[in-house]
Amino acid sequence: MSKKSERMKKNAERHASSGRPKRERVKRVDRPIVARSFEGTPSECDWIALRELVPAATAPLSLKTDPGRPVILGTVLPMAVPAMVREDGSILVAAQTTIPSSDPSRDIAHAIVRALEAKPGDLLPIESAPLDGPTLADLLTDAPLEVTVHDDFSFWLVDADNQSAEVKASLERANATAFPTVRLQGVEAAYWCAPGPKAHVRWPMPYAEDALLDAMARLSAAGQLTLGEDTKFAGQFRGHGVLVPVWDVPIDAHPSEFEKPAAELLARLEEAVSNDAPLTEAERRARAGIIGRQVALR
Repeated sequence: MSKKSERMKKNAERHASSGRPKRERVKRVDRPIVARSFEGTPSECDWIALRELVPAATAPLSLKTDPGRPVILGTVLPMAVPAMVREDGSILVAAQTTIPSSDPSRDIAHAIVRALEAKPGDLLPIESAPLDGPTLADLLTDAPLEVTVHDDFSFWLVDADNQSAEVKASLERANATAFPTVRLQGVEAAYWCAPGPKAHVRWPMPYAEDALLDAMARLSAAGQLTLGEDTKFAGQFRGHGVLVPVWDVPIDAHPSEFEKPAAELLARLEEAVSNDAPLTEAERRARAGIIGRQVALR
C-alpha cells in the first residue's frame, strides 16, 4: 500500500471507529454580518440549496488561477471537515460546514485555499477564514454549477467499493442520513425531496424579498401559486439572504411530473415580479398569510 493510500485509510478508519471527530475549539472571527454571502457567485441559489437542503451532491468547481486542478464541491464530507484531498490529488470541499461564521462563502473559499497546499490523504481541520480572505467570487470562474445529486456518500473516496469493513461501516452511517432528492432540470435550483412520509419541492429564489412576497401574494390570491393538481404551497423560510418557498407535492408522483408545472410557475412569478401596481386587499391578505407560513426543515 502506498503512503498516500495508507494515510487516507487511517483517516477513514479513525472516522469509522470514533463516529464523531474530536473537535478543537475554533475561535470565532468577528466580521460584519453578510446577508447574502453567495451573492455574486454563479448559481447563487444552487449554492444555497447545497448548503441547506440537499443531503448528498457534488459539483465541479473551476478556479481562476488553476483551472486544471480538480476541485469538487460536496455537500458533506467525512467527520464534517471543511475539505479533504483524495488519493488521486483531487480536492473535495464541503458546502455544509460547522464553522462559526456569518460568511460561509469566505469560509468555503478559505478551505479551498488551504486544500491547494495539502497532501493527498489529508483531511483539513476546521478553521475560520481571516477577515481579509478571498470569497468564492474571488476564486471561481463564472462557470455555473453543474450539480449531480447522489443517493449516498460514496463520492468521498476514489474507490469506495474496495475499502475495509470499517470504512464501509462509516459510509453506511452517513448514508443513513440521506433521503431521496432530485434536482429539477427545467428551472434553476428547485429540488424535489422526500425526507419523510411527505414529498416537497424546495426552491431558493434570487429575487429581492419584498418583490418576491408581492409576486407570490398576487399568484396566491389568483389561485396560481401551485405546482399542479394536489400540490399546495406550504410556506417559506430564509436562506442566506433569499426566500426559499416550499410546496407539498404527492409523494407517489415522479419528480419529473413537476418539471412543466415548475417552468409554468416560474413564468407566472417573473411576470408578477415585474408588476409594480399596488396590491389589492385580497393580495395583501394573501401576503400576510405567506409571511406567517414559516416552515422548518426536518
